[in-house]
Amino acid sequence: EEQLVESGGGLVQPGGSLRLSCAASGFSFSTSFMSWVRQAPGKGLEWLSGISIDGGGQIMYSDSVKGRCTISRDNAKNMLYLELNSLKTDDTAIYYCTRGGRLTWVPPRGQGTQVTVSS
Repeated sequence: EEQLVESGGGLVQPGGSLRLSCAASGFSFSTSFMSWVRQAPGKGLEWLSGISIDGGGQIMYSDSVKGRCTISRDNAKNMLYLELNSLKTDDTAIYYCTRGGRLTWVPPRGQGTQVTVSS
């Protein structure tokens, strides 16, 4: 059974940083394009970033996080990461990892990890 388990969220002050992690199992992670999406309170899912299977061939970011965010993966450990910097209150959301890219990501199945940016 496919599983994606996100972790690393928390309460952080504006301007702070967090590193989110996603542990994948039950499918071929190393051959899957992966993405991070988020859902802010009262809003729909928003795609943030995607990374190709080799980790460096193709990396994409949405305009909302470009320059403040770094996606990476470790295929040997079946792990996906998202480093968030210069966090803003608008970044408050539940963050999810999922399969697919900018236009092909599938609805996340995991619980997500809550990121709250507040002073």
